[in-house]
Amino acid sequence: MWTSPYAPVEVGGTTLHRMVLEAAARSGDRPALVDGPSGTAFGYRLLAERVRGVAAGLAARGFRPGDVLALWAPNLPQWAGVALGAMAAGGTVTGANPTCTERELATQLADAGASVLVTVPHLVPAARAAAAAAGVRELVVLGGAGAEADGATPILDLLAAGGPRPDPGLDPAAAVALLPYSSGTTGLPKGVLLTHANLVTSVRQVASGLRVGERDTVLAVAPFSHIMGFLVTLAVPLCAGATVVTVPRFDPGQLFELVERQRVTVLIGAPPMLRALVTHPLAADADLGSLELVVCGGAALAAATQRALAARLPGATVGQAWGLTETCVGVSMPDRAGGSVPCTVGRVMPNTELRVVDPATGRDLGPGRQGELLARGPQVMAGYLHRPEATAAMVDPDGWLRTGDLGLVDGDGNVVIVDRLKELIKVSGHQVAPAELEALLATHPAVADAAVLGRADPDHGEVPVAVVVPRPGAGPDPEALVAWVAERVAPHKRVRAVRLADAIPRTPSGKLLRRALRDQDRQTV
Repeated sequence: MWTSPYAPVEVGGTTLHRMVLEAAARSGDRPALVDGPSGTAFGYRLLAERVRGVAAGLAARGFRPGDVLALWAPNLPQWAGVALGAMAAGGTVTGANPTCTERELATQLADAGASVLVTVPHLVPAARAAAAAAGVRELVVLGGAGAEADGATPILDLLAAGGPRPDPGLDPAAAVALLPYSSGTTGLPKGVLLTHANLVTSVRQVASGLRVGERDTVLAVAPFSHIMGFLVTLAVPLCAGATVVTVPRFDPGQLFELVERQRVTVLIGAPPMLRALVTHPLAADADLGSLELVVCGGAALAAATQRALAARLPGATVGQAWGLTETCVGVSMPDRAGGSVPCTVGRVMPNTELRVVDPATGRDLGPGRQGELLARGPQVMAGYLHRPEATAAMVDPDGWLRTGDLGLVDGDGNVVIVDRLKELIKVSGHQVAPAELEALLATHPAVADAAVLGRADPDHGEVPVAVVVPRPGAGPDPEALVAWVAERVAPHKRVRAVRLADAIPRTPSGKLLRRALRDQDRQTV
């Protein structure tokens, strides 16, 4: 078993909204949030007023402790005031990805039991239909003239409701603050119950390694509806008195412009975004000199890409982190001073224990041995909403959470993620990790992105095949790529076919949607 090299942090003891309000009281009118596209800034004093106003307005309209508010909107400064206001009213917040369909939204609303849905003007028609299908009581829109005619309550009307600020007297260890949705190690998306104690402890854990402070400016690209976006690029900086620059969607040109204009010091995101810093045609001329810390999360970053980033950003620390929605974002992380060793995802977080076990026997394995990673700590979820059996399958009676990730810990305590256990390809009895081949393909000068999956084969059981997105202006030959990989791997790891594509389906956190890839592969065979 491995423990953290960091000193323990305080566990729980407060709520997330109170933690942010305390930071706001120290920060006055310094900018808390900046709308990236427009450059409009909102100070900490105004953020505190919005949090209290939303809490009072919701309470005046019948929102009670334990009620669920859903947010269906891209990253905007208003996200923070609404989410923290709902928590201050004693409620639970569930974020829906702004790219999800009306049907997907209705399914999440119904499962979460949401009574209020907050959205943006252009999503109102679909939000209204989904809310009606799921039995949502009230639809609130963030600005927009004519919202009343669309059957939505303008956020300013909610803020103008007045009334006393609620004081629900929450127990941080029991009150569920956030309800993100995750598939866990398998199956359909499930609501992950994260308490205030989970969240505030996770904020302290992340802060102990990344050490975000009031002089930092953090670019928030990962969706706030995803745990990485909400906790690492919103909650952590707001609790530290830093400035958050919100970005509604990832656009490389806009990213470069905002880093330069806002003098961004901290950039956290998924591999596709970070690869753009070294591969995009605009990257060479971009002024990225303000960056001090770049962290990859959500999926693995190839060692070659991490080294290229470090070379491109000599004044920045570059590292990788690892965790799950079920661990409130983190299990291991880099350190601001030294980053993380390439091919590793840093070291174990404070107050956290990590085991590597043989998937077949459950026997603990030592340094350098590959097995399933199990984690235990105060950031582990309270469970899955309405799914006790899935909770029991994920977390054992002793609190150990099965991550479903295959990995190891080296002799220096660095955590290495090999792949998802269920994604391993079995070739004539040999295990092949798709992530290894994906990382190799990503080093090819003509490849912008790559995904590897198993295809049924009568002779070998399965064989690896690859989907490749060419870099702009490149035209790689599929057969040449097959041969290039074959020169660099053992025979059982060779890809048998390469298909070129315009894009690879991924989640907002950068994880591959392998089910979609498999469906596409079946149609091409």
